[in-house]
Amino acid sequence: MSVARLPSSSTGRRGADAATLCAVFVVVLMLVPARQVIGGLPFDLTYAEAIGLMAAVWWCCAHLTTTLGAAKGPSMVRYAIYFYVITFLVTYAYTTAGYLPAHELALSDHILVITVGVAGIALLAVDGVSGRDRLDLVLKTLVVAGAIMGVIGGLQFLFTFDLTEYLHMPGSRLRSVEETILQRNGVNRVASTATHPIEFGVVSAMVLPLGLHYAFDAWERRAPSLRWWVMCALIAGGMAFSASRSTVLGLAGSGVILLAGWNRSRRLRAGAGLIGFLVLLRLFVPGLLGAIIGLFGNLDNDESLRWRTNDYSTALAEFLRHPWLGRGHGTWFPPHHPVFDNQYLLTAVQGGIWGLLGFAGLFVVGMVAALRVRRIGADARTKDLGLTLAAALAVPLLGCATFDLNSFSTANSLSFLLIGLVGALLRMVRRDAGAQAAGVRAGAAL
Repeated sequence: MSVARLPSSSTGRRGADAATLCAVFVVVLMLVPARQVIGGLPFDLTYAEAIGLMAAVWWCCAHLTTTLGAAKGPSMVRYAIYFYVITFLVTYAYTTAGYLPAHELALSDHILVITVGVAGIALLAVDGVSGRDRLDLVLKTLVVAGAIMGVIGGLQFLFTFDLTEYLHMPGSRLRSVEETILQRNGVNRVASTATHPIEFGVVSAMVLPLGLHYAFDAWERRAPSLRWWVMCALIAGGMAFSASRSTVLGLAGSGVILLAGWNRSRRLRAGAGLIGFLVLLRLFVPGLLGAIIGLFGNLDNDESLRWRTNDYSTALAEFLRHPWLGRGHGTWFPPHHPVFDNQYLLTAVQGGIWGLLGFAGLFVVGMVAALRVRRIGADARTKDLGLTLAAALAVPLLGCATFDLNSFSTANSLSFLLIGLVGALLRMVRRDAGAQAAGVRAGAAL
């Protein structure tokens, strides 16, 4: 949203804008350990969530005027975010109109604040990122931050050295004492700066398609591409070090989308790269590949999977008590209630049918918008970016069936940001298509 830009200097540098804030959000979100929250507040609020609240205020102020550059007019992605927020607020009003225990009311208020923040950063991206160069700034920042997360995860996995213990923001406090280095099948599984290895793996799987987009784009334009390939390797390494089933499922879903849209040359290069990566993983990290494969063996006796499937009857019974608006966001949580490692179940219980439609609709509309960019984009690079964003959003869409996304601040916030960036890209493509059509009509009239 080209809001109140700083004056440009004589060198032609542009001032800060909405894309700048989105890039700062990415750096803080991914590199400040998720366990750190702002000290002195009566509830947990991460620094990234605070930036999201600032974005919400910024977006509201810009939409109250016609001079601050906020994009207006129809936007399917913005409407999807509106619908999600409205369903959330209706459920909040419905549940808080009656009696709630103090601890449930406090958590409902907390979840409401966080939702405003993540919706704010998504709306800022939709209406504020004003050009392809500014969109690339945010996405490239995301790839670099993902590579750094991969390095931190690599240190945790290979040397059992947790760098996050030294990444302490002034004035912050720890909201949990959970370990960032866990064990599964005899090997480490690490969380990097995320809350849990599952979150780290899912975030890496969401970022990897973006890294591949910039690597292939530079390669095909015969521009320097080595740095992008190195970052892809670091992101992929971090993803493997998480040793997470949710990560593998999300990566498989995004891979299907990418392979369906890529040309034969890219498919062959991607296949060769995957084989090479797996060989190196086998040679230099003994046991890790076997541990990952073991996640999908003997599923009938897998305790983690059995625990997840046992949730269905409990979730159905609770859902039927409040089928339309749910029992309230933030009112179902451990240790008072069983854990649902499934965001769709949790949303159905807490938000009802309308809440579930609003939540799932965000990802469906985001992917539809990204594939629409793929269809109507004017050039190959834009078409490929649309395909890439659709693949990135497929990761949380599938992952929500195996873990509770909204409980993980990094993955949750990143999902909303990507949805917003898809809306910005679709707006740019439609604007360019409209300008081209107007030019054709003007030329035909002469």
